[in-house]
Amino acid sequence: MNSSKRKPAASLSIIIPALNEARHIGAALDSAGKGAGVETIVVDGGSRDATAVVAASRGATVIACRPGRGRQMNAGAAVAGGRILLFLHADTRLPAGYAGFVRRALASRRVAAGAFSLKIDVQRPALRFIEKVANFRSRILKMPYGDQGIFVEKRLFRRLGGFADMPIMEDFDLVRRLRRMGDIVTLPQVALTSARRWEHLGALKTWLINQAVVCAYLGGFDPRRIAGWYGTGRLR
Repeated sequence: MNSSKRKPAASLSIIIPALNEARHIGAALDSAGKGAGVETIVVDGGSRDATAVVAASRGATVIACRPGRGRQMNAGAAVAGGRILLFLHADTRLPAGYAGFVRRALASRRVAAGAFSLKIDVQRPALRFIEKVANFRSRILKMPYGDQGIFVEKRLFRRLGGFADMPIMEDFDLVRRLRRMGDIVTLPQVALTSARRWEHLGALKTWLINQAVVCAYLGGFDPRRIAGWYGTGRLR
C-alpha cells in the first residue's frame, strides 16, 4: 500500500457492547464525549440493571440485541453512521483527544486498524507486568485485544465480514484477519480499563487462563468448547 496518499478526516462511531454495565458505562461514555463528528452507540444484550437508562442519559443511541459480544458489535456497526468504527468495552475509558489520534492513525494507506496502549486502573506490580506484556504483544506481534479499543474503517470492517459470531476470541479473530490487510498500529495514548477481571481470580491466575484460551484457540479447539471450559468466556 502507498503510505504517501492520505485519506480525508472521517466521522467516528463508538460502539459499546454492554450487559449489566450500569456501574461502568457512564464513565466510558463520558470519556467518549460529544465531539463533532462522533456518535456513541450502546448495544445492550438484555441488561437487567439500568445500563440502557444510563447510556441514554449520556446521549448515546441505545439498541437491543441478543447477548454475545461479537454479535452485539456487529449490530452496532450495522447502524453506525461514521466512516470509522471504534469498538470500546463498557469498562474502558478513552484518552483525551482520542478522535484526532484515531483519524491521524488511519490517514495512512498502510494502516488497516489500530488500538490504544493498555493501562489497568489499579496500581499493583502484577498488573503493571500484565500491561507491559500486553503492550509488547500489541506493538510487536500486532495483536491488540478488545480492551484496548480497536478502531478500523467501516468499509474494511464490512469487507472482512465483521466479527465472527463466536462466544470468545472474536477480537483475536478479527485482528488476525486485519493483519493481512495492512499494519496494525498501537498508539502511545492509553485506554484505561477496569481491573475487575484480574481482581476476580487474581492477576496471575487470570493471565494464565487467558494464555490457555489463546493456545486452545490456535490449537483448533471450537470457541464454544473453550467458552464452556471457562464459564462465560469473558475473562479476556
